[in-house]
Formats: sequence, C-alpha cells, structure tokens
Amino acid sequence: MSVTIYHNPRCSKSRETLALLEQNNVTTSVVEYLKTPLNHEQIAELLEQLGFSSARQLMRTKEDAYKALNLKEETNESALINAMVDNPKLIERPIVQNNGKAALGRPPENVLSVL
Repeated sequence: MSVTIYHNPRCSKSRETLALLEQNNVTTSVVEYLKTPLNHEQIAELLEQLGFSSARQLMRTKEDAYKALNLKEETNESALINAMVDNPKLIERPIVQNNGKAALGRPPENVLSVL
C-alpha cells in the first residue's frame, strides 16, 4: 500500500489522522505540505480524487489569506488552485491519498475509506 498523508504537525486533526494510520499499521509517506508545497497539478489531482466539484471545498475559508486575497468573490477554479499553490495554509488538512483515491481526515476516521 502506498499511502501518502498531506500533513501539518501543528494541526490536531492531522496528528490524530497520522496516529490512526499508525495504529492500523499503515506504512505512510508523510508530506508536510507547508514545507513542501503542492503544485497546481497535484492539487487538481487531489480535488478529482476527493470528488470535489470546486477547489473551494478544499480551502480553509477562515484563514486570513482567504480574506486578504478576496477569494470569496473568485469564481475561476484555476485561480483558486493557484491561491492554494501560493498560500499552502489555505489547504484543508489532513488529506490521505492511496491508490488513486483520497479522503479528508475530518473526522480522522474518514481516511479509513481509502485504505
């Protein structure tokens, strides 16, 4: 199993999700996406794997950058993805990816569906 978690160690849900994977003996590749930002193609792929119809579904809309960039008014999907590329804090976390599927770990148990 090639499982990847897009992780922020400062986020309690992200830590809980990583612990859940470890408890289930899942070998996991950990990507700290704030240190290693995702590119446009990677975010677009995650959106597809998550089954989201809009990039906004993957965005943390309460972040200061969301408000500062006036993203509430943005309707261009590519521009929303680019905002996440340029401001990784905007990406909701954690995301677990496995074999062409992905799940958002909110709550952490959601990720068990892709294992």
